[in-house]
Amino acid sequence: MNRMRLRIAERLKQSQNAAASLTTFNEIDMSALVALRKKYKDNVLNDHGVKLGFMSFFARASVLALKEIPVANASIEGEEIVYRDYVDLSVAVATPKGLVTPVVRNAENMTLVQIEKEIAALGKKAKDGKLTLEDMAGGTFTMYALLPHVFVFVNKLLFLARMVEFSVPCSAHRLSTFHRRLF
Repeated sequence: MNRMRLRIAERLKQSQNAAASLTTFNEIDMSALVALRKKYKDNVLNDHGVKLGFMSFFARASVLALKEIPVANASIEGEEIVYRDYVDLSVAVATPKGLVTPVVRNAENMTLVQIEKEIAALGKKAKDGKLTLEDMAGGTFTMYALLPHVFVFVNKLLFLARMVEFSVPCSAHRLSTFHRRLF
């Protein structure tokens, strides 16, 4: 394994040994979000040069939820709970060598378009094999999206120092309860 994959494997194994895991599933009607994306995707592409996907909506909804529930963006360090006033969002990106989670820094200050641009830039960097360990370090919250065709149930490992991770298993018309915070 290369250095990055080895480090990821080590951290996942540490997490598996040290953290309890709980997975819950919620399902909602996502048709309003599908319609909203369809309405604006061409304008966003023409005006900003980036495709409007679903991940920016999920990221923004997560940021709003983390502001509302700060403990979900906290970490345990020693005997203390450390609350953060920022969201460094790890977003899963597929590469030819496997899944990686680069970090969108300070996502709480970004618009949907800025989030899409950063995810696209990190995705390109990942596919080109140019991600560094620094690009992958320090995420305070992790999102996984399994889109767009199959509703998949996912059990995931919690990365150390994170209280919560959010996966987005959905079909084109279903999503977790964070959807309601967008409208």
